[in-house]
Amino acid sequence: MAGLYVHIPFCKQACHYCDFHFSTNLKHKPDLVKALCSELALRKDYLGTQHIETLYFGGGTPSLLSEEELTVLMTAIRGIYTWPENTECTIECNPDDLTAETLARLRRNGFNRLSIGLQSFNEEELRWMNRAHTAAESVECVKRAQEAGFSNISIDLIYGSKFQNLQQWRETLQMAVDLNVQHISAYNLTIETKTALGVKHNRGEEPLIDENLSSRQFEEMIRFLGANGFEQYEISNFAKSGYIAQHNSRYWLGYTYLGIGPSAHSYNGQTRQWNVSSNATYIREVTANGAFYETETLSLDNRYNEYVLTRLRTIWGCDVEEIQRLFGERYKTRFLAEAQKMTEYTEWRHDALLLNGNGKLIADKLAMELFV
Repeated sequence: MAGLYVHIPFCKQACHYCDFHFSTNLKHKPDLVKALCSELALRKDYLGTQHIETLYFGGGTPSLLSEEELTVLMTAIRGIYTWPENTECTIECNPDDLTAETLARLRRNGFNRLSIGLQSFNEEELRWMNRAHTAAESVECVKRAQEAGFSNISIDLIYGSKFQNLQQWRETLQMAVDLNVQHISAYNLTIETKTALGVKHNRGEEPLIDENLSSRQFEEMIRFLGANGFEQYEISNFAKSGYIAQHNSRYWLGYTYLGIGPSAHSYNGQTRQWNVSSNATYIREVTANGAFYETETLSLDNRYNEYVLTRLRTIWGCDVEEIQRLFGERYKTRFLAEAQKMTEYTEWRHDALLLNGNGKLIADKLAMELFV
């Protein structure tokens, strides 16, 4: 079983912290939709005979698609792939887009899970981020989605900004819990060089992230959400029972997936492909059946390192017997030798190595120590 990801690279305005591929120029949206349909046809054999098990529209802001554009895309996808009736179909949305009409349009097109980019309930912080919605819309859009019949809703939050002390972060978490959503993704704010936030930081107009405060907020989030029925199944992701994100979990568990659209990635266990990160080039090359993606054949070392990097972040951990089965005895021996050096940060569950509370604070560093 495989996952299908569709990247919609358009936003109303640029968030100051975001370094994903997108454009605020919407005039090429119709041409991009046509190119997406063309790429679907061109790459229809990538997944072989596998059925789609998850569908995810990300971005950018997929909720900017008109009903006609969304219907055209879904028709093209259904013309190639089939999936069971209860398949998780997610679309990322901004709060200001989620009118009753938009929500009805999403349901008509088969979406049953929303990922809503709230980010904050603080009005000043939202303006600082250059978000298009207000704090009131953060709350209202979730309630409106629930009234429209969506019972699988994820919200995004950001912590670590200069607007949050520990108590304010607790209040944010309480507001999130009070919304009665099924899933919360929370990310530590980072300053990326080419973003507006990065430019301001380089000019001395924005301070560094307070890593000590971020760590305390992270620990408080684990405690608070755990006490309110959310399981931390990946470093940044928390779900109520039965609502772990199936699509994103497939990335962390190493399943096959196809990515459609500018900057989208694909993976089949042996190779990784990534599309060009330019809307104009993507449209031109896909239309001409030209070169719109690059391919990397992964060595056994690459595949092992990716396994460790992704699995160590999850509740499933790195399974020793699976390492031997997938990569061989040499990798198992290396893994066990390095794992013995990090008992302060890890624990064993059956044959799987998992991070404890201390380890979750330095997950990427620990993964690198396990690399070959």
